[in-house]
Amino acid sequence: MPKLLADRIQHDIVFNPSVIEQASAAARFLAQLNGIQAQAFPAEHKITIRYSLTEYALLDIEQRLQHAGFELDTHFWQKIKRELVHYSETVQRDNLAMPEPNLKSPQIYIHVWEKHPHGDHDDTPEELRRYL
Repeated sequence: MPKLLADRIQHDIVFNPSVIEQASAAARFLAQLNGIQAQAFPAEHKITIRYSLTEYALLDIEQRLQHAGFELDTHFWQKIKRELVHYSETVQRDNLAMPEPNLKSPQIYIHVWEKHPHGDHDDTPEELRRYL
């Protein structure tokens, strides 16, 4: 699962285990990009990357890797994990772009409440109300 490290996000990218030495080469490739830190774990066929969500998204990074010829792991759980991260990052980026909600001052509600009629405003005298 992703970890939020200050303003940086950390993810693992797992590569196709049948292709040798992808992790080290991918880490070197991503290290050339400004704002991405990559650490290779060749024995596990993965890299751990850290990046700012305002600069990059995992989908963008994966597409850059694939265009450069790297093969990602295509097992079912890896695909599900990546799609979940893509969706959550899209939502997070959308939320970062949202303006603050416009909350009205409580004084506005107090003013409306004072102008609104309250209670029982029936003009029938009290003694006639009990009689009926």
